[in-house]
Amino acid sequence: MPGWSFSRVKRFWGILCLAAFLAFPAVPHAQTSETGPSGLPLPRFVSLKSDRVNVRNGPERAHDIVWTFVKAGLPVEIIQEFDNWRRIRDWEGNEGWVFHSLLSGRRTALVTPWEEGVRTPLRARSRSDAQIVAELEPFVLVSVSECAGGWCRVNGDNFDGWMDQTRLFGVYPDELVD
Repeated sequence: MPGWSFSRVKRFWGILCLAAFLAFPAVPHAQTSETGPSGLPLPRFVSLKSDRVNVRNGPERAHDIVWTFVKAGLPVEIIQEFDNWRRIRDWEGNEGWVFHSLLSGRRTALVTPWEEGVRTPLRARSRSDAQIVAELEPFVLVSVSECAGGWCRVNGDNFDGWMDQTRLFGVYPDELVD
């Protein structure tokens, strides 16, 4: 730009960058999803169907098994699909490939697996001032029957109630489950 000073060029590019930034606003991750080859959204949460699920380092039986889940019902996040294989992520962020028939659409969650020794209140209603009916330890596996307004109705052996949605691995923040 002939005849322009360095500060004027710098200001021009700054304005141009700001205009580009404002023209393409960021979209929060939880609201972005695409559709995978199965026709279902990606990413999404599912649960393990079997007590023994091999996780492989690629989407074929010829790929090595990198670890094995040994408890049915655990929640995992599907992040990619290839043919009949699903790339999953567990609560620790570990990723691998699982054959689709070993997964279930049943919604489950783990209570605060990222915290040790902190109990999470289970309430009679979906309100922070509702009566506490139980306190659940980290890693308790729950079934999720619905989520709305930042609360999820969960149940398990000898408990049923509402929990703050942010205290669960197996549902997205503000996700609606019915």
